[in-house]
Order: sequence, then C-alpha cells, then structure tokens
Amino acid sequence: MKDTIALIGAGAMGGAIGARLVETETHLVVYDRDREKVDALVSKGAVAASSAAEAAGKARAIILSLNSAAIVRAAVFGPEGVSQGARPGTLIIDMSSVDPESTKSLAAESAAVGLRWVDSPLSGGIPKAATGQLTLMQGGTEADVQEAQAILGGLASNQTHMGGPGAGQTTKMINQVLCGLGFLAVAEATALAEAAGVDVAKIPQALKGGRADSALLQEYMPRFTARDYRRTGRIDNMVKDLNAAQDLARLSNTSMPLTAICAEIHRMLTAAGLGGEDQAALMEYFKGPTKELAR
Repeated sequence: MKDTIALIGAGAMGGAIGARLVETETHLVVYDRDREKVDALVSKGAVAASSAAEAAGKARAIILSLNSAAIVRAAVFGPEGVSQGARPGTLIIDMSSVDPESTKSLAAESAAVGLRWVDSPLSGGIPKAATGQLTLMQGGTEADVQEAQAILGGLASNQTHMGGPGAGQTTKMINQVLCGLGFLAVAEATALAEAAGVDVAKIPQALKGGRADSALLQEYMPRFTARDYRRTGRIDNMVKDLNAAQDLARLSNTSMPLTAICAEIHRMLTAAGLGGEDQAALMEYFKGPTKELAR
C-alpha cells in the first residue's frame, strides 16, 4: 500500500492518466464500472479492483478522473465508495472538472470522515497526459498539495497551488472560458479563410510567433481544415464547464457576454447530436458536413 496509487475512473482522460502513471512505474490499482476500460490499463501493468472501496483500501492516495460532481460524490460516498475502503488520512486527488462550490462541499465532507482532499483539474488533455506535460491547477492545504504534486510529477510539467479547496477548480473554469472562446475563434477564422480562398494550411506558420499565435491555433486550425474529428475531448464536456463558469459568474455578478455566446453554440451542437464529438466538430456550426465524421 505504501507505494500504491488508486485510480477511480478509466475513461478517455482517466485512461490516459493511468497509462502515463504505469509508464512512469507507479504501482497502480484501478477501478471503473466499465471492465473493458480497466482491462485496457491492466494490459499495460495496472491491477484491477472490483470496487472503488477495494481500490482505495490498497492505496496511499486516490486519484479521481470522473465526469461530474454527482459522479464524484457517488464514487467517494456511495455504496462501495472510496470512503468505505480508504484508511484515515488517505489523500484524495480529484482531477475531474467539478464546480468550485461542490468541491468545497466534497472536501469538507471528506475531512469529516478523516480523509484529505486536493482538487487538481487539468489542462492539456490526452495528448499532454501521454507525454507527462499536463498543466495542473490545485486547491487544498499547503502540505496536501505538496504531497499531491509529488504523486503527479510524472504527469505534469506545470503544477500551481492556487489556494484552499475549490481554488483549483475555479482556475479550471477560467481556463475553460479561455479554451472555449479560443476554439470558437480559431474555427471562425478557419471558416473565413476557407471562404476567402486563402491557403489555410499556411496560416499557422504565417502567424507563428505573432500575437495571434497559440497552441490552439497550431493544433486545431489544421484539424478544422481537414475536418479531423478524432476524439481527444468532448463538446458536451465543454458545455458542462462553461455552465459552471456562468454559474460562478452569477455568484459574483460578473458579466460574460462572449462566454454566453460560446456556451450557446456548444449547446446547439450538443442538441444536434454532436455532444460526444471533439472540439474539431465546431466546424459543423459554420458549414454543413462535408464528409462523415472521422472516427
């Protein structure tokens, strides 16, 4: 148990996190309700658990990679959840994207049963997880965050302690506002370039190093142009995060008109059946489908 880390949630992002942990020689025990996802990590060297409680009981720290606050709560406090198996003092590191208020509540409830909590949402997605270059923004006590950062060192090239419980998730909401607007801006610029007849393939290089340059431009304009819809993220997950950002804005009476428009476009695409697609499918908002979605 001393050197074992548990992973609860082995979906697209959790699977990438788990694969990187195993690659960096972490002794990993994993649980997910989908046995095929667990088996994919077992084939790489992880050990399967039959429940979140069992996984937690074998580990000195638990990483959560789940899809909503409700799922996180169920995984920790539900039947056969983490809290039923974890030893007192066990550290929970939540790498899910969860709204800050729910995170504060989860951290307080964990403390009440003798468990420690660090919120550590991420930016960089599956590609950066694979190379250990995630950006992590973290909330919790200084000592707990330092312990979490040591555990996550093989996953991340940038870790920042932002404050108490929920501060990491608040920072993630800001990150998602910037990403959501950035994806949409690059998609819109791609549509304009295509309509104007310029060689879109040359634009990322032409703008490289200038003020308009960004990681999103360099990665996604080629994908937008090619209608390359490989799944490294989900449009409906962006809806969830932008909803949380808007909820946070309402609490402080902060006006966010551009975020509102961005969220509406993502909701429209989700309603049209594209919620499970990558952000590259934003091009469907600007032009009708030119080919079947790439799988």
